[in-house]
Amino acid sequence: MADNTITIIGNLTRDPELKFLNSGQACTKLSVAVSRKDKQGNEQTSFFDVTAFGSLAENAANTLHKGARTFVSGRLEQSSWENDKGEKRTRVEVLADAIGPDLRWNAATLEARPPRSEPRQQPVDPDYAF
Repeated sequence: MADNTITIIGNLTRDPELKFLNSGQACTKLSVAVSRKDKQGNEQTSFFDVTAFGSLAENAANTLHKGARTFVSGRLEQSSWENDKGEKRTRVEVLADAIGPDLRWNAATLEARPPRSEPRQQPVDPDYAF
């Protein structure tokens, strides 16, 4: 089995959206823009959709904001579905294991919290609308 761990560092394109699933578990969606220069010196930007669950989701939503330089570490998850017109759609997103401010660009104050036992993060159903 291949390891699909990814770490990205970029800027949030919008404020994180915190929702709660029917189970009561917190879920946050955010988007990160990662810019780099190609060999010719042209800037290219890639956009990554990120989903986090549980206390990670709550902390990210309460801490980060649009434009903040942020790092995300997690794994890639692909989902497929058919839309209302019967067209097949595919999406790849990052399921976050860790999210935080990039301290080169941000100052942070940490508040220690006791660890909680949480179930392994599960992908969001593609039909779940944010």
